[in-house]
Amino acid sequence: MGSWVIGLIGVAGLVAIIVGVYVSPEALVGVASAIAVAVGVGWPHFLRIPAKKTLAAVIALPGVGSAIAAGLVPAPGFLDWTPAFMALGMMAVFVVQLIRGTGQAQRLESTLGCCAGVLLSCLGAGWIAGARFNGVREMMLVAAISAAVALFAGLIRWPDRVVAPLGIVLAGLAGPLAGLVFSDLAVLPAAIFGVVVGAVLVSFRRLVTLRGAPLNLAAALSMGLAPVSAVGSLAYFIDKLLIY
Repeated sequence: MGSWVIGLIGVAGLVAIIVGVYVSPEALVGVASAIAVAVGVGWPHFLRIPAKKTLAAVIALPGVGSAIAAGLVPAPGFLDWTPAFMALGMMAVFVVQLIRGTGQAQRLESTLGCCAGVLLSCLGAGWIAGARFNGVREMMLVAAISAAVALFAGLIRWPDRVVAPLGIVLAGLAGPLAGLVFSDLAVLPAAIFGVVVGAVLVSFRRLVTLRGAPLNLAAALSMGLAPVSAVGSLAYFIDKLLIY
């Protein structure tokens, strides 16, 4: 799968999230859970590690639990259960590696890489928390637009040293513009938000570049949706710290 496929998968994930935001809380929980499953299933394929099915379940299930909890817990503790699910997922990763036994191939890579996958899977609950935080759906739309601009910039077939700053700058410009059009968001917080989101997304593009080898469909789904999941919690905390 080419990098353009990964970028389009990420954009499709953002569109699905925004549709869920505007349809109903239950729909958003369903979308976030589906993204967690996709990240979990594809992450071991991206890492090229053994025990893919077991580790896929270990990565995906905490993300699903975190999304459901974020949709059910009373305000303001939308993400109170997310650290617990992250911890359970990481513990499960270590248990799987212990069961595999000593001397197995790529145990260290599996452990560290899958712990990162658990974090990414669970961070998608931030989209639900952000939508429930103040009921301002336009903020989620601004977040998605900034992320989409950074993803589209990543589709340009230029070297990373050019695309990375370009994606950050464009996302930083898209945030204030989207804020002015769709909400009353102040320019400075929106610009900071766009820059941070752009930096996160272009870093994932670098991960794909460093891997070198072609990605299968599962790995492409995971790499397209993992940064979208991460942006959810990022948007929620920036919303709390800089805006409200």
